[in-house]
Amino acid sequence: MSVRVGLIQTRTPADHVAALAHVAPLVREAAAQGARLILTPEGTNVLQKDRARLLPALQSLEDDLVVRGLRDLAAELGVWIDIGSALVRREDGKAANRQAVIDPTGAIVASYDKLHMFDVDLPTGETARESATYEPGDRAVVVETPLGVLGLSICYDMRFPALYRALAVKGATILTVPAAFTRPTGVAHWEILLRARAIETGSFVLAPAQGGFHEDGRGTWGHSIAIGPWGEILGQLDHDAPGVLVVDLDLDAAPKARAAIPALKNARAFTGP
Repeated sequence: MSVRVGLIQTRTPADHVAALAHVAPLVREAAAQGARLILTPEGTNVLQKDRARLLPALQSLEDDLVVRGLRDLAAELGVWIDIGSALVRREDGKAANRQAVIDPTGAIVASYDKLHMFDVDLPTGETARESATYEPGDRAVVVETPLGVLGLSICYDMRFPALYRALAVKGATILTVPAAFTRPTGVAHWEILLRARAIETGSFVLAPAQGGFHEDGRGTWGHSIAIGPWGEILGQLDHDAPGVLVVDLDLDAAPKARAAIPALKNARAFTGP
């Protein structure tokens, strides 16, 4: 079985109205090229580093303007949309970095809150404290769809291979890794980490990304990429500008890769050190 997917690369603005106007034409472009599953990056609905401006603007996932707009688009176009993440208000009032899978009726069929918070001090002097704004999730999520079984993750999660093994063991053959990757780490680690996650699990990896210099002052790497279960690059944008990457996935490739290198089956429990 083959499925055509579209990866959307954005430069998301700092308010919701502008963000929807930015991403919607790109989703339409992917659908026009035949994509049946369309994936957007982390922070699709808004990117704003200033917590004093961001937090009052956050809504629940169901009430978010961009999420509502993309649900309407999914229903209009008859496609699946994976909103790589929307920055939203949780039921308890805290903020979450939340991925949402939308079916062709516009229904939210699954959601996932980012597990690993990006709390770092980079050699360049750049710092990030994601945990100061967002509450981390506590569960991994696998979603069965007619187009394949998705395993959900977001950005910094890619540095924690145990998550991807767990998703693959539970049946995921398509791993989603939407991101807003920093430029210094993007140059060094983006492609190699994503290819490693594909190889070690025998899975497709789909990584739509934010790219360029944003209104809130951040810079993101772009270079959205789709990788096959053998670690081969199926398609990649070679820039950080907004755009669309459309690729075809041969879903039979995942079981073939896992049969050739049965690492998921051969892993053993151990004690120590």
